Amino acid sequence: MELGLYSFAELPLSADSTVTPQQRLAHLMEEIKLADELALDVYAIGEHHRPEFLASAPAVILGAAASVTKNIKLSSAVTVLSSDDPVRVFQQFATVDLLSNGRAEIMAGRGSFIESFPLFGYNLNDYDELFSEKLELLLKLNESEKVSWRGNHRAAINNLGVYPRPANKKIPIWIAIGGTPESAVRAGSLGLPMALAIIGGTPQQFVPVVNLFRRAAADAGHDATNIGMSINSHMFIGDDSKKTADEFFPPFSAVMAKIGRERGWQPMTREQYDYMLSPKGALLIGSPQQVIDKILYEHELFKMNRFLAYMSVGAMEHMKVMRSIELFGTVVAPAVRKALGGN
Repeated sequence: MELGLYSFAELPLSADSTVTPQQRLAHLMEEIKLADELALDVYAIGEHHRPEFLASAPAVILGAAASVTKNIKLSSAVTVLSSDDPVRVFQQFATVDLLSNGRAEIMAGRGSFIESFPLFGYNLNDYDELFSEKLELLLKLNESEKVSWRGNHRAAINNLGVYPRPANKKIPIWIAIGGTPESAVRAGSLGLPMALAIIGGTPQQFVPVVNLFRRAAADAGHDATNIGMSINSHMFIGDDSKKTADEFFPPFSAVMAKIGRERGWQPMTREQYDYMLSPKGALLIGSPQQVIDKILYEHELFKMNRFLAYMSVGAMEHMKVMRSIELFGTVVAPAVRKALGGN
């Protein structure tokens, strides 16, 4: 199973923070470089257009990461395809692929936030149609150097070439979802690998979504057992279980409270947080052994072949994130790989 990390290049905005945008991006390069040195498999950068995140242009960050890494796969997580131009997305990631000698990937999604839609002049009423249409074009671009295509939300293309082409001829394209059954069916029907974000509740409640994905793949004639499946979750590892949980709670709850205010949710309590820390909860926070056990538990549920961890939430200090990555690479990853027979 592949093990990796993802980030939104979080910028602490609290009044007492002294971290500048330049420093945060420099820290991010150090985190990606360390993940590569520790033989983790994937590092992914999400796309957001909000003041607390610096990753509005994931391909630019991944291009920089290509220059400081050697082996790790470099992906978006996600590219908000609905509000972007598939031609430019393909060109940007083909360029990252060339810079990294064939290590680029795209996770395409509809986006969990809506800021990019008015920013780039799109109507939220077209939310699903935009994604379907642009995904169709992106897949065509990945298959062929010259493309003819016509849709409702972009100018038609008539037998035009799109360059550069990626190092390995095609870029791996994943569909990233937040648990919507229709999105799981879409990924399975297309035979595309699926990344499922689990950030709350219990992993068990997402089993039906994964089953839908694999059933849709089989019904469409794809080999459902060999299509990529990733679980993406919050994770933080420390030497002391209680101390680690206590350190992660303030930045995590602050981020969730901010999102919650925008969406009408109640603030997260420590009791709710502790429930998600339980052996069958959604958060992988604590000692290396606790995290190992929970990854293996989720593998029993989902039989996924990739797990990506989101560590740098909110105002987590850079050196603590670096220590967490170190424990992930030196303790957790080897134990998980051994338990799964190196798969």
